Amino acid sequence: MLGGNLIKTRILIIGSNGMLGQRLTTYFSNNNYELMCASIEPKSFFPDVNYKCVDITQKNKVRELILDFFPDFVINAAGYTNVDKAEKERELAWKINVTGVENIALYSWTVDAHLIHISTDYIFDGKKGPYTENDKPCPLSYYGRTKLAGENSIRTSGVNYTIIRTNVLYGPAKFGKPDFVRWVINSLRNGEKIKIVTDQFNNPTYLDDIVSAIDKIILYRKEGIYNIAGTEILSRYDFTMRIADFFGLNKKLIEPVLTKDLNQSAPRPLKSGLIILKAMTELDFKPHTIEETFELMKEELNL
Repeated sequence: MLGGNLIKTRILIIGSNGMLGQRLTTYFSNNNYELMCASIEPKSFFPDVNYKCVDITQKNKVRELILDFFPDFVINAAGYTNVDKAEKERELAWKINVTGVENIALYSWTVDAHLIHISTDYIFDGKKGPYTENDKPCPLSYYGRTKLAGENSIRTSGVNYTIIRTNVLYGPAKFGKPDFVRWVINSLRNGEKIKIVTDQFNNPTYLDDIVSAIDKIILYRKEGIYNIAGTEILSRYDFTMRIADFFGLNKKLIEPVLTKDLNQSAPRPLKSGLIILKAMTELDFKPHTIEETFELMKEELNL
């Protein structure tokens, strides 16, 4: 107690304008926290939050952000995420996913903050999935290499950290480009044919389930690596069919294809997915079922 008031936990969300960042901002601004948000864009999507425009590749800007706010927890939801473009924009992908993360880790360590960082199943090659937290990484793409290097920079920085590995994020983020579920809904409602791969397997992850896990990590001050993902491992094609079924869309517009038929610049891990037993045991993590998440999205976004 200080002056009769409880001292609030100070949380800094970096990448607050991103899909996950928006849900984190919504959640932590409605709870008993002192909140600071930061992203690369000039303004926040949320006018009522404390916000700074920050390029995480600029070390002095990250230093200023973290030392001025002095957070207890730093949540890094920022990142270069365009898997195919990363093959060509290698320098930029590295600067954001590695150098930027090094900067955040350094100054989080400086103020003794706990860093919670978002990583990906793309650090694996997708030959023997689903994966546990202890499986050996072997990224196929340059994007995957940058994400693994970012993880390693955190692990060697001395900072107190939690690394969250996740995959195929979706949910009701209201700003920016639509998530996979809304892209499928919009495309099929517009009568557009879509090509969906049958040979990529993941457990799609609802954004608010990650937010819930992060809340538990903060509450229990858990450190280390946690897989945070959905309840079911299924192909991207089967996931799309479930979307079409739930929302009553024309499944004849969904064309099954193989990953190799898309001629994408970056190779994808095919047999992937993440085993979430550790998070369920240690964080009491209880992800929603796929149909529950569709119902929640339908209600919030009037889909």
